[in-house]
Amino acid sequence: MKPAANLSRAPESEIDEEDFGPSKSQIKRQMLARQELAKTLSELSSDAIKSLPIDDHLREQLLETSKIKTFGAIKRHKLYLGKLMRSLDESEINAIEARLDAIQGVNQAEIARMHYLEKLRADLMIDDQRFTELINQYPNFDIQTLRTLIRNARKEQLENKPPKSFREIFQVLKQLDQAPTAE
Repeated sequence: MKPAANLSRAPESEIDEEDFGPSKSQIKRQMLARQELAKTLSELSSDAIKSLPIDDHLREQLLETSKIKTFGAIKRHKLYLGKLMRSLDESEINAIEARLDAIQGVNQAEIARMHYLEKLRADLMIDDQRFTELINQYPNFDIQTLRTLIRNARKEQLENKPPKSFREIFQVLKQLDQAPTAE
C-alpha cells in the first residue's frame, strides 16, 4: 500500500483574498445600497423616471409604484425594485446615480430660485425702496402693473381678503427673473 499523497496547503500569507470574491457583509451592504437607491428612484416624478438610463422593465416598475396605494404593497414593491436593481452592473448604477444627482441638483436650484422670489415679493410688500431697486435692475418691465398689484395686495392683507394680487406679484416676478437684466 502506498502512503497517501501529502496535500500541502499554501501558507495563509500566500492566499489572495480576491480569490474568494466579496464577503457576505459586502454583498449585503451593496444589496441594501441598491435597495435604498430603488426607493429614492421610485419617489421621483414620472418625467424624471423617464429620463433615467435604465431598461424598460425597470422603468415600468418604477412608474407602477405611484399607482400602488396600500402600505404593505408599496413596501413589497420597493423590495422587488431593489431585487431588480441587484441585476444591474456597477457602471449602470453609476450612470443612474449621476442622473439622479443631476435631477436633484436642478430641483435644489429651482427651490432656491423660488425662495428668492418669495423673499423679493415679501420685501416689495414691506419696503418701497426695494421696488426702486427692482426698477433699476429691470428698466424694461411694466412698472405700473407691478405697482398696482403691490397696492392691491397690501389692501387685501388689511381687509383679510384672499391674496389674489399677492399671487399675481409672484407670477410677475417669475417672468422678470427669466428676462435679461440691465447691465
